[in-house]
Amino acid sequence: MRRVRRTLLRDQAYESIRDAIVGGDIPPGSVVRDTELAELLGLSRAPVREAFSRLTDEGLLESKPQSYTRVTELVAADVRDAAAVVRAMHEVAVRAAVPRLTDTDLQAMREADARFLRFVSEGDIDAALHADDELHHTLVRVADNRAAAATIRRYTPLIRRLERDRFGDPVTCRSAGLHDRLIAACAARDLTAACTVTTEIWRGLEQLADDCDADGPGPVDALTGPGSPRRTGR
Repeated sequence: MRRVRRTLLRDQAYESIRDAIVGGDIPPGSVVRDTELAELLGLSRAPVREAFSRLTDEGLLESKPQSYTRVTELVAADVRDAAAVVRAMHEVAVRAAVPRLTDTDLQAMREADARFLRFVSEGDIDAALHADDELHHTLVRVADNRAAAATIRRYTPLIRRLERDRFGDPVTCRSAGLHDRLIAACAARDLTAACTVTTEIWRGLEQLADDCDADGPGPVDALTGPGSPRRTGR
């Protein structure tokens, strides 16, 4: 029982810190300390240290032994690489899932898309991205490919940092129309069309990273360009 509880605490620490980084509550470049976060989360240092190790492996933290652990800057090239990997895994998931989708699965996708549209119109960034995750997760869940699912979980947070900063960008807002096409293709059991739309969705995020890279060299913090105001909504 103790081992199970330790695993749960580690996962809870990881999710809380990850969400704070992706959501911008802990900004890029911020130094994080296990003692401070453990106290804030009401945990011991052990699960927080384990979360730090996982977040470092996933590219959200960087550490210099005996010196510091800090939140990584948002680098366009890293996001582009992550988006390419996530795109490939979603393509794998779609190929496996489309023939297996039930009417209940399709309804879940439609409901997630409706929430996505509502939250986008309200400018609720976090809720919109969560609804987007729910829509695509239906396909990942039905595909039942553990390797693909694990890879998507690992690299999606890097992409979400960029999407959150660029919320309202035409590249991200066009997801609504692409969702409609994806759901229609899935309902028609048109595997070719579903794969084509999936590729288009995730290539759009690779393009978003390319656009950010064009803003200037080096880390992308204020992603709308040097000296530009940060965009946090429509």
